[in-house]
Amino acid sequence: QVQLAESGGGSVQAGGSLKLSCKASVYTNSAYCMAWFRQAPGKERERVAHFEANRETVYADSVKGRFTISQDNDKTTLYLEMNGLKPEDTAMYYCAAEDPLVLGTALMCRGKYNSWGQGTQVTVTS
Repeated sequence: QVQLAESGGGSVQAGGSLKLSCKASVYTNSAYCMAWFRQAPGKERERVAHFEANRETVYADSVKGRFTISQDNDKTTLYLEMNGLKPEDTAMYYCAAEDPLVLGTALMCRGKYNSWGQGTQVTVTS
């Protein structure tokens, strides 16, 4: 497992922007299968954005068009750029990684995340 550390959370007014970062302790193949989750009090954890092994990005409908997931070139830092923030985006945000399934020369992400950060709080005020 890789150690993950999020940063960049804070309090912002509705319509504002924040950019979260998630630094991995070391590069591993899990860098190909990373995601951002969030969990608000009393609600289930939601995967808001993730990478597929082929580098396709996938977003939850609730954030599509407003959030962008990205990585730096060496894949040791994951980002979540959040624009047009709404009060309902208020939550603890976590980054996660999984060890991909190796199929010959290809990798497959299965959504079974086994490394998690400690979370960073995002609060959006109206």
